[in-house]
Amino acid sequence: MKKVLISGIIVGVTLFLVSYGGLFVAIRLFPHFFEEYISVMFNSDGSRDFYFYTHVFVIGFALTLFWKRFKVLFKGPSIIRGLEFGGTYALVSLLPIFWLSYSTLDITFKMVASWFIYGLIQATVAGVILSKTNP
Repeated sequence: MKKVLISGIIVGVTLFLVSYGGLFVAIRLFPHFFEEYISVMFNSDGSRDFYFYTHVFVIGFALTLFWKRFKVLFKGPSIIRGLEFGGTYALVSLLPIFWLSYSTLDITFKMVASWFIYGLIQATVAGVILSKTNP
């Protein structure tokens, strides 16, 4: 359990840095895309910002537990294991929920596709880290 805790923290911190660094770069490169988030559908009063900023730790621990259970299925070097892990997570978890979100909410395909890519990158980075810290 100690290994899971340490790996989860490492993954969470790394995802925090990658995610927020990537967010600032993306806003600079694609400012018009982020105008879609100025909508009544999204909470903008700041009351739940804590949940947004800590989501990387929730996903970090969830992916660490997923890794612990299924790591034996992923073979090869760390990069390949990370890509396979990220792809598996994206297909099993992200694709169904984003399919449902797109079909029921007033959001654009571009927005949902960006969420999918973001989740795929997060899971792949986590897989690479986990393959090194918890082989």
